[in-house]
Amino acid sequence: MFSGANIGMKEIMNFVLPWQKSGGRKAVSVPSGRFWEIDFLRGSAVVMMVVFHTVFDLAYLGILDIRVSFGPWRFLALCTATLFLFLVGLSLTISSARAGDMLDRHAYVLKFIRRGAGIFMLGLLITLVTLLLVPGAPILFGILHLIGVSVMLAPLYLPYTRANLVAGLALIAAGAALGAVTGPEYLLWLGIHPAAFSSLDYTPLVPWLGVVLMGVFTGKILYPGGKRKYNIPDIPFMGRSVICFLGRHSLIIYLLHQPAILLAIFLLWGIPGIR
Repeated sequence: MFSGANIGMKEIMNFVLPWQKSGGRKAVSVPSGRFWEIDFLRGSAVVMMVVFHTVFDLAYLGILDIRVSFGPWRFLALCTATLFLFLVGLSLTISSARAGDMLDRHAYVLKFIRRGAGIFMLGLLITLVTLLLVPGAPILFGILHLIGVSVMLAPLYLPYTRANLVAGLALIAAGAALGAVTGPEYLLWLGIHPAAFSSLDYTPLVPWLGVVLMGVFTGKILYPGGKRKYNIPDIPFMGRSVICFLGRHSLIIYLLHQPAILLAIFLLWGIPGIR
């Protein structure tokens, strides 16, 4: 089941763990110019994520009789995952173009490794929490783990354009083939898992890294050098500012939305087992 993490690349690239800060040395910042259309798409994915998780939680707690693993709800989860992982790849091309103009090769690579490691450690925190609270379906390799690894590997694939299209399609196709393959738990990250495996969020490299690579390919085409190739009219419309706001703050929304949803459910319906 897709957990629906929706994370803005600016937030990813600026995330630093306390011990990762360079003592006394001034950090080099990346220009903060944003493209409203990317924020809008990311914000739309946030809304999709919140809707899906609200329905999922209601079904999981036995309040609603809905099968979220099939039909339209499953389709919504897949669309949400696809949209925002695609945007991770697209945004990586923009942030890397700007960082490449300001950093030498060593600092450029280190930036992605440090940022990716920080996101991956957030994923490990989610793993620990779910092992304690939902031991029957813990998140061992979810969306945050995937994004962390994708960012750490980014310097290897960001220089390429068409190769990312080919590799992305190959990984997506391989994901379909691996769907029926079972194996040991230590291959979870590749898309191979035990037959009885269950997780609240499972987003392995195969096929989902392929979606990120498709986003990188698209970003290279539409935002070469971190700039728009085609002009998009900056026309305000109803709801745009709110959706873009959600897109700009998607990391904090991801971290807080599930506790907020569960709190609302417990206030409205009570805590299962004691209501």
